[in-house]
This record gives sequence, structure tokens and C-alpha cells, in this order.
Amino acid sequence: MKKMVFAAALIISVMLAASCKSTPKDADDQYRKLYDANTGLDLTGAKYYTVKSGDTLSDISRSFYDDGFYYPVIMLASRGVVVNPDKIIPGMELTIPDLERNKANANSRRSMKNCLNGYAEIEKRKASPNQGLIDGFKSRAAAL
Repeated sequence: MKKMVFAAALIISVMLAASCKSTPKDADDQYRKLYDANTGLDLTGAKYYTVKSGDTLSDISRSFYDDGFYYPVIMLASRGVVVNPDKIIPGMELTIPDLERNKANANSRRSMKNCLNGYAEIEKRKASPNQGLIDGFKSRAAAL
């Protein structure tokens, strides 16, 4: 009887582990694929920012763009430095593209739109999705 209970518990544990929506490595791969598919940003006139202790991407985005939901654009421009937005660390140098310049360019606008929608989709697949982020990314993408 104990062996059957143990076997059932083991099977349930394996099934629960397999049913997780996304592991950190999977998230990194999802971001890499998103960046690789959207390379059309214009980095002319881009600024650079070195991450400091306590920084968040939304705060950085807000300080440059007056809107915290555009941090995926910063991540897209900084894809050689950091892949996953949950893994920024002090000392990383981020590229801050000129948002208005990129909005005026059809190819850049398409890349930004795809990136924002991609971030919304990645957020949806997380174990505990943040609906506010999803809605924010989608509304910024729709406005492009």
C-alpha cells in the first residue's frame, strides 16, 4: 500500500512539474526569439544608461520616455547586454533608443509593436501573469 501511495505521489509530482507554464530558461529562450525576430530599431541618437542598484526597467523607461511600459523597446535595443528583463543587474549598460525617431520609421515601429505584443504574450504564459502589464504592453503596441 505504501508503495502505491508513493508511486502515485511521484506521478503527481512529475505531472505538476511538467505542467508549469514557463521555466526561467524557457523565458530566456522566448525573449531571445522575440529579439531575433525584431531587429529593425534605428539606434541613431540612442543614449546609454548604466543600471544602478535599485533600478527597475519601468523606472528607467519612465525617466527616458515618461512611460514605464516602453521598457521592452530598451530591452530590444540592449539585447546583446541582457536577455531577460527580470535579470538586470547594476553595471549593465543599456541602450536607450530615440522613441520618437523609431515611431516615425515604419520598420522600427513594426519591430516595437511586435516586441510589445511579444512581451504581453510572454507575460500571459507566466505562472502568475500580471494583467496590468499585459494590458499596458498591448495598448502601447496598438497605439503604434
